Amino acid sequence: MTTEFISVTFPTPSTDLAPLTEPKIDPAFLMRYARTLDDYGFDYTLIPYHSSSFDPFTIGATVLANTKNIKIIVALRPNTVYPTVAAKSLATLDQLSGGRVVVHFIAGGDPAEQAREGDFLDKEERYERTAEYIRILRRAWESSEPFDHDGKYYQFKDFSNKVRPTNGTIPVSIGGSSDAAYRVGGELADIFGLWGEPLKETREQIAKINAAAEQAGRKDRPRIWVTFRPIVAETDELAWKKAHKTLDLLTENRSKGLARAPVNAAPPLNVGSQRLLDIAKRGDVQDRALWYPTVTATNASGASTALVGSPETIAASLLDYVDLGASLISIRGYDNYNDAVDYGRYVLPLVRAGLAEREAAKKAVA
Repeated sequence: MTTEFISVTFPTPSTDLAPLTEPKIDPAFLMRYARTLDDYGFDYTLIPYHSSSFDPFTIGATVLANTKNIKIIVALRPNTVYPTVAAKSLATLDQLSGGRVVVHFIAGGDPAEQAREGDFLDKEERYERTAEYIRILRRAWESSEPFDHDGKYYQFKDFSNKVRPTNGTIPVSIGGSSDAAYRVGGELADIFGLWGEPLKETREQIAKINAAAEQAGRKDRPRIWVTFRPIVAETDELAWKKAHKTLDLLTENRSKGLARAPVNAAPPLNVGSQRLLDIAKRGDVQDRALWYPTVTATNASGASTALVGSPETIAASLLDYVDLGASLISIRGYDNYNDAVDYGRYVLPLVRAGLAEREAAKKAVA
């Protein structure tokens, strides 16, 4: 299976290292950022979602309008957009871009964050709702006839959708680290997203996802997407100096109230963050270069595990995960634009060269 690369789109120059207070969209920056990802060969860019963030559909449309090849991954919470509306919105973007849209479902891991937009379901219910939502989307994209739906979370009659995706459907992604996530994603997802954990734990997670897919009667398996925050420099020594400077800035910004998680934040309730914090207790460095102090410094607020090293070290680390079965590698830094440029110049070519070597070796054996 082809290995592809994911970044994240940011509509403002604000970063974790130099955060801006309530920044406004910078259209010129957004367009330059999107074109840079496209030029350096990233295959996808995630359009993230938060209750206080910019609208991902509008940001996604801007990215598509200013690029030629990169696909967008629209993050979507089921409580925010009715599924029949989302089916048309996503398919409209897909038609406009010639089939460059993926949707990533966030069931929700923080009850307080969910409540900000009127969602008071518990975790099991949120994943049940996500499963129902996905089934509605796929039927809306595939059905040529009007249909009714009478489910636990959504009910409607005689819905007719005339907006079809370019290729008949749109890939669906789910992320998470709980049993509910494995179950729903294993059954329904085209892509399953994981945060960067050590190789052993990642192998175990992939096994659980695949087991859920098998139990659901699937003959295929979800593609595995793994996310890292690489800190790269010319040499390993320089990268470690940069890593500690990054950690100092993250810690300082959090003490000033400029981070997503305040200093006095309670332990996170989502399983993914809990797993990262538990692993961090075992030591700062795991495997080749997986670094965990960025996890504890941010209270595991989102994807926060770093990979530290030279381009060669980072590339080798990423290839370790490809060897485990990950075919989608997400890399985004702490200095958003500049890190994306460094990855495109120095890391992606090395990973692709390593993939070519593996492919050549397989053909030689065959």
